[in-house]
Amino acid sequence: MNMKHMRILEQRFLSLYPKGFDSPEMKEAGKKHKVDKMEQMAKEVLSKESLNQVGAINGIVKLITRSSLVSLFEKTRFRNLINEADDLFKQDIVDAVYTMIHENQAQGFDRLVSLLAPYKMAKWPILSVLLFYLDGEYEVLVKPTTVKKVLSYLECTDITYSPKASFAFYQKYRDMINIVKAQCDPRLSRNNGAFQAVFMLLLE
Repeated sequence: MNMKHMRILEQRFLSLYPKGFDSPEMKEAGKKHKVDKMEQMAKEVLSKESLNQVGAINGIVKLITRSSLVSLFEKTRFRNLINEADDLFKQDIVDAVYTMIHENQAQGFDRLVSLLAPYKMAKWPILSVLLFYLDGEYEVLVKPTTVKKVLSYLECTDITYSPKASFAFYQKYRDMINIVKAQCDPRLSRNNGAFQAVFMLLLE
C-alpha cells in the first residue's frame, strides 16, 4: 500500500476544498444522493421487525431502486427480477439479507450472491449498498470503477478486484479502506462513500 500517494491525493483535495465535505461545493454535490434519507430508510426496512413481516422484499426493492448509488440499469433489472420471481425466491432473498445484517454477515452475503448470480444480478453495488446505508462509517460501497482506481493508485498488490462478488473480497477491501482512512485528515471521511469519492473526483 502506497501511503505517499494517499498523502498527495489528500493535499490536492484539501487545497481544492479546505473544509472537505463541509465545503459548499461538496455539500451541494452530495444533495443528489440523499444519504441521510436513505440511511433512515435502510434502518426501517432492514430492521429485524421489518424483515420478518410479509412483503419484506418490497422494502428491499424500494431501498435499492431509490438509491442514486446504484445504476438505473442495475436497479431496473433487479426490480424486474423480483417482480417476476415466485414467492419462494423472494423469501430466500429476504432470508439472505436478514442473515447478512443480523446474524452472519459473510454467510448472508455469499448466500445473496448464490441466489442472484444465475440471473447475472449479483452486482457489487446492489450487494454492498445495503450494508453501506446501515453503517457508512465502517461498511463500503463497492463500485467497480472506483474500486479499481483505488487499488491501482494505492498499489494494493495484495488485493485483486474481481467482478464476481464475494464476501472475501468485500472484507479485504473494507479493511483496507478503513485502515487508510484512519490515517487521513477527518475532512476526507464523512463516511466511506465520501472517502472513496475523493479518488473518483481527483483521479483520471
